[in-house]
Amino acid sequence: MSLLHYRRIERRRTARVPISINVLVYGEREAGEKFKYWTRTVSVSEHGGAMVVEEALEVGQIFELMNEYNNRKAQAKVVTARKMRDGQAHAAFEFVEGGEKFWSMVFPAAGAKPLRKLVPRMVETE
Repeated sequence: MSLLHYRRIERRRTARVPISINVLVYGEREAGEKFKYWTRTVSVSEHGGAMVVEEALEVGQIFELMNEYNNRKAQAKVVTARKMRDGQAHAAFEFVEGGEKFWSMVFPAAGAKPLRKLVPRMVETE
């Protein structure tokens, strides 16, 4: 595990990437009523992501996602649900089924250090 901050240890399986991707969220509530709406992600990882939600989703709720970019579908489960300061509701989710290559991205391994751009040193001449 890598250290992000002296008080916090990275616990995610893969790094999160802050990116906005349009997704279709649909499913069924416990009461049997169906829901379906377009929204956007806030961040994504190889194993799930976080998104803005219109209606609060319950922790543990299973739903379906469709990526607008590549039309791939996956089943996901809500891990956390929060109301943000700006009034928007966010839900973090993990893939249950079909999450392989869902984002069409390659993610770095957990704990990988970011690449650093090497800047050539200036050599002073007299």
